[in-house]
Amino acid sequence: MIVVADLYKTFHDRSRGAVTAVAGLSFSVAKGEIYGLLGPNGAGKTTSLRILATLMEPDRGRVEVAGVDRSRDPLGIRRQTAYVPAEAGLPDRLTPREVVRLFARIQGVPDGARVANRLLEELGASAFADRPCGGLSTGMKRRVVLARALVHHPKVLLLDEPTDGLDVPGRRQVLALIKDQAAAGRAIVLSSHIMAEVERVVDRVGVMDHGRLVAEGTLREVLVESGQPTLDDAFFHLVGGVG
Repeated sequence: MIVVADLYKTFHDRSRGAVTAVAGLSFSVAKGEIYGLLGPNGAGKTTSLRILATLMEPDRGRVEVAGVDRSRDPLGIRRQTAYVPAEAGLPDRLTPREVVRLFARIQGVPDGARVANRLLEELGASAFADRPCGGLSTGMKRRVVLARALVHHPKVLLLDEPTDGLDVPGRRQVLALIKDQAAAGRAIVLSSHIMAEVERVVDRVGVMDHGRLVAEGTLREVLVESGQPTLDDAFFHLVGGVG
């Protein structure tokens, strides 16, 4: 469902000069699979997700989603993909119902109002669907952001720190929603720095450091490769920490 091959992205910083954020990144994600993209701050995770979502241009490399080549048909990629950034980005004055209906209209979803109402109900947001987004808790906003992302029935979900700022019940609920989306056949890339959450939901992981994959495989494969007992220990060992 997702193919990333030899992806590169360099930024130019006034003080440091050329900074390579992504350096030859390659991975793939199958239908119904949750792929954990891990790495310390500055490893290139968010840059990679933004390139996949067509929000940023790579210097070179190949990206395909559901057989659509990013360089040839970026709009086709957007029709297949939903990107959920760490920030909610919801208008304070609009209600969740208004936000999701608006995105359904932008995406050209037939009977968008009905679809929006159904998603809000399925994601447990109906009780606050008509309250202004500015007054919602972080957990409530996260549900609205997910409903907004799913309104056009994407085949791929790109999730950047989806549980950031949530309490324990909220984290559990969002992780359950992510697993449900994979069970429905969506390919999911999940970026997170919380190893315990990653262990609960992912099928495979890729560990990034300085823009490159330094390890990839199932949880068991990564633990064996790193020689560590837990994913948390393996992570710190692989990215140069004390393991």
